[in-house]
Amino acid sequence: MLAHAGAARVAHNWALARVKAVLDQRAAERSYGLAEEALTPVVGWSLPALRKAWNAVKGEVAPWWRECSKEAFNTGLDALARGLKNWADSRNGRRAGRRVGFPRFKSKHRCAPSVRFTTGAIRIEADRKHVVLPRLGRLKLHESARKLARRVEAGTARIMSATVRRDGGRWFVAFTVDIDLGVRCPARTDTIVGVDVGIRHLAVLSTGEPVPNPRHLDTAEVRLRALSRAMSRKEGPDRKAGEAASKRWRRAAGRLRRAHARVANLRRDGLHKLTTRLAREHATIVVEDLHVAGMLKNRRLARHIADAGFGELRRQLTYKTVWNGGLLVVADRWYPSSKTCSGCGAVKTKLTLRERTYHCTTCGLTLDRDVNAARNLAALATCVTGQQTAGSGSVAGRGAIPKTHPRGQEAVKRQPGPARLAGKTGTVLPQGRTAT
Repeated sequence: MLAHAGAARVAHNWALARVKAVLDQRAAERSYGLAEEALTPVVGWSLPALRKAWNAVKGEVAPWWRECSKEAFNTGLDALARGLKNWADSRNGRRAGRRVGFPRFKSKHRCAPSVRFTTGAIRIEADRKHVVLPRLGRLKLHESARKLARRVEAGTARIMSATVRRDGGRWFVAFTVDIDLGVRCPARTDTIVGVDVGIRHLAVLSTGEPVPNPRHLDTAEVRLRALSRAMSRKEGPDRKAGEAASKRWRRAAGRLRRAHARVANLRRDGLHKLTTRLAREHATIVVEDLHVAGMLKNRRLARHIADAGFGELRRQLTYKTVWNGGLLVVADRWYPSSKTCSGCGAVKTKLTLRERTYHCTTCGLTLDRDVNAARNLAALATCVTGQQTAGSGSVAGRGAIPKTHPRGQEAVKRQPGPARLAGKTGTVLPQGRTAT
């Protein structure tokens, strides 16, 4: 498996060096004043073009190519083709979101070994304790694959591909499966729940239920520090001098790597259980569009925010609500859910993080700050529950005014008005303005 992962890395690095050399040469020729017609011809970076170029030179670049499956080299070339496409689309404005950087060379010291199989013999053995993969043959599983095997035998699932990856010192195989889910509906077809995520509690529901934050990273902090100190006392690698690490350093690094992997697995398991319960029970779920990347710039709260996994929670709810026939409503990023009174609708001008209890000076309502925010999120979905039955949408509530205009100008305060749902891919702005 390491050999196949290394083959994918070799193909990726060779193709990236070829593309980068041509781009650098064309940039240098432009600096000399050459016309576009006289520049070095461009090379294609689509997957078929990269695969054709690799097959022409694989005998010289990798004389051992027959020892590995062709899917190993295809894995590296496919990753590079998608990376180059994302980079080009981001530069040309065809890709939304943050700017995508140019692909970088892969190193066996920093990249997780992985290989993806899309063709050939990919199946689960009858004992459900073994899988068969191309060229790797019959591999024993630590866990039983009976759930997937039952679906495959019943004809409700079809294996599309298998990805083998090493994580935390262990090898995992992940199957991409085409499954017939059928028609599903939540257990409570008429309920709306608002989910307010935080640090003190991982989530607070509009029903008043607080979901405790397990703080897995804080719990394992003492052990992680001890393992880090133990590894620092060993003879590590010196790449400048070309000296390899000692065996004791490698064993210490393995223990530290497994400890970090355990924290990540515990966090992932808790988020999956929470999101699955919410998607199966409630018909409509309302969450906030948090700017997690900006929140991580707070040096006092960055570690706790990253440990909670706000972005992962929303990502899981996005597809699980579709699977279970529910609706996910994403409130506008500037909707003041914490500052708004859930009783009378009055909005406070300022509300510090230290104020954990919300006191309304208009109607006298007093309740927990997070419960108040969750109730406001639940009330925000009442205007869209009758327009969609499944999927997800974004709404901007009353008083959702961004600080700056999208074009960089100062924002003009808008008059409050009813919010409408634009659709699954739209973001509804006040006064009916829609941005897709």
